[in-house]
Amino acid sequence: MIGVYEVLPAGLAAQVAALEAAAWPGAGPGHDPALAPRTVVLREGAADAGGAGDAGGAGAVVACLTLLHKEIRMAGVTYRAAGLSSVVTRADARGRGLGSRLVTAAREALAADPGVDLALFSCDRELTPFYEAAGFERLPGTVLLGGTPADPLPSDRAGFDKSVLGAFFTPDPAATRALFTAARVPLYPGPIDRLW
Repeated sequence: MIGVYEVLPAGLAAQVAALEAAAWPGAGPGHDPALAPRTVVLREGAADAGGAGDAGGAGAVVACLTLLHKEIRMAGVTYRAAGLSSVVTRADARGRGLGSRLVTAAREALAADPGVDLALFSCDRELTPFYEAAGFERLPGTVLLGGTPADPLPSDRAGFDKSVLGAFFTPDPAATRALFTAARVPLYPGPIDRLW
């Protein structure tokens, strides 16, 4: 079952932390609260779909990701952006389509959220087809400017091999997509989640 949580119950939080630590040893725990993180978890053996009021229920977390939120300005317009971060599937559960289910559910949650205009994030280039299969679009030539204006981390930095993907939920998604394609996007999520 898949659940979306603003605050993870303690049992789920421990499982998510363990998955993230296994995937990214030495990475700092947690996300910047200013980015309104919401965690999406996929549990096997869970009795219900979970949610904000769920105490954690039964079932082991086999995949999770975090949705981060921030307003960004492009061409004089403020957009409410969300991005995927810390996408991980437990090593012994890979190859079963669970990550695809999780990312597809996350995209559907963002599309249904009236507080989100678009989704933008970067990924390792070889993962682009995985995210495209979940409904995201590759944005050719787009660069996300992470970090802060004083200490930027662009997604086209030397040594990175990143793609930028997006999904657009505005009344005119084609026009919004065109604005964000082949553009340098001033994301600037801060020093904790430097490039989501």
